[in-house]
Amino acid sequence: MTAERIVRIVAGFFVLLSLSLGVEGSPLFVNQNFLWFTAFVGVNLFQSGFTTFCPLNNILAKFGIKSGSC
Repeated sequence: MTAERIVRIVAGFFVLLSLSLGVEGSPLFVNQNFLWFTAFVGVNLFQSGFTTFCPLNNILAKFGIKSGSC
């Protein structure tokens, strides 16, 4: 599995988790402030599309996971 696929999976999981923790009426609701985490993930994905800088991608590279372009 490439680093890009892992980044997409982790980002999607975090978005779904933070939405379920932040939206009233969901079975896992904790606090609406979890929606800020959803916004953080979205902003990080947006900026990485323009700058190609992704912190998770850098962490995965240190663990030896190769990028899809290799």
